Amino acid sequence: MKSLLTVLGAAALLISALPCRALPSFARQMDMQCMACHTPFPILTDQGRLFKLTGYTLSAGTTDLPPIAFMLEPSFTRTQSAQAGGAAPGFGNNNNFALTQASVFYSGRLFGPYASKLLSDDAAAFLNKFGIFSQVTYDGVGKAWAWDNTELRYADHAMLGDDALNYGFYLNNNPTLQDLWNTTPAWGFPFSGSKLAPTPASPALIEGGLAQQVAGLGAYVMIEHALYLDAGAYRTLGAAFQRSVGIDPSAETQISGAAPYWRVAYTKTLGTASWEIGTFGLAANTDPGRIASAGTDQIVDYGFDSQLQDNLGAGTYTAMVSEIYEADRWHASQALGNASQATDWSTHFKATVDYLYDKTYGGDLQYFSINGSNDALLYASSRLGSPYSDGFIIQANYLPYNKTTGPSFWPRSNLKLSLQYTYYAHFDGSSANFDGSGNNASGNNTLYLEAWIAF
Repeated sequence: MKSLLTVLGAAALLISALPCRALPSFARQMDMQCMACHTPFPILTDQGRLFKLTGYTLSAGTTDLPPIAFMLEPSFTRTQSAQAGGAAPGFGNNNNFALTQASVFYSGRLFGPYASKLLSDDAAAFLNKFGIFSQVTYDGVGKAWAWDNTELRYADHAMLGDDALNYGFYLNNNPTLQDLWNTTPAWGFPFSGSKLAPTPASPALIEGGLAQQVAGLGAYVMIEHALYLDAGAYRTLGAAFQRSVGIDPSAETQISGAAPYWRVAYTKTLGTASWEIGTFGLAANTDPGRIASAGTDQIVDYGFDSQLQDNLGAGTYTAMVSEIYEADRWHASQALGNASQATDWSTHFKATVDYLYDKTYGGDLQYFSINGSNDALLYASSRLGSPYSDGFIIQANYLPYNKTTGPSFWPRSNLKLSLQYTYYAHFDGSSANFDGSGNNASGNNTLYLEAWIAF
């Protein structure tokens, strides 16, 4: 613990020289403090959702700095039971320090602040409708670089009769990356977590199962700042391209053809609160392990979500709930011996409350539950062949520099110190007294400390 405090203290001293903000390239472009667009980052406020809706292109026009930012996440992980053989190659059985990840971003207006300086007003006005969010990440556990969440957008506005429209087109590599609310998988809580602790083995396909392996093209519109519609389709990227950007495609789930994605959300102001309710989903015919000779599986994810955000005293709370139902037809997986049944189903539920006091001190509480049909081959790591997992995540946050502006030469940086504890009542079919590996489920309980440094 003394070593951990030394690491986090050193990070804090570094950031005291560079007081911080999230994502700094966005904050510099807008010439706003991070808390205008976030509660604790990365949860978005109404202003943050508008910035994303307009394709990361809104700008105050006050900076000549390029839209570049950096992120570091040094961390410490302790699980209740040690992991025989090590938590990962090169790490011990328990009490592991790591650089969870380090990232480089090029994010904001695609042409930064330079279009208006180099081109005519008309040309600059057109080019400044293109925005980008791009991230390249070093995985400190896997010891490798790879591309991360990446999205290119074109955004504009128009009138349809008396109705105001914000609309746009996107190309990205992770379904739900484009979404405006923190209830969908790409930006859902927990926003970061340990890569050195066991996790349930049964996420839905839309919960990161295609991230960085696909390219998706779509269009969206917000009508009268109330009704949001988004439709797109995703295809798996070629194996050679994936290897060139640091992704190993060898055992991944490959989309056969194109997988449609949909999103419908309704948002409304209720007094001082912002409320959203919606649905989203993805339907994919897939080749397990990129093997096309056994036919295709059919996987359909249906998601439902709601979010409420308001001020409470000197703080801001955000309440989020989502549930994803997945229906699976294992035509190929059963033939290949990866599933024992022709059909399976699962549900994935999350209910989260976040609160940030005085823009500085905060906390999160989440209840999560995964359930579904038993399948001895599909859930081979569970002695019971079950996906059933549930529990709580409790997290405390401290953002010491969230209200400062940062140095003039590189302003708008930020720091978030977090203490996270994950408790499992059940884990892959186990109860508190038994799980598929012969240990009790609580042996997977995880304490995780992290410094999230953005500059």
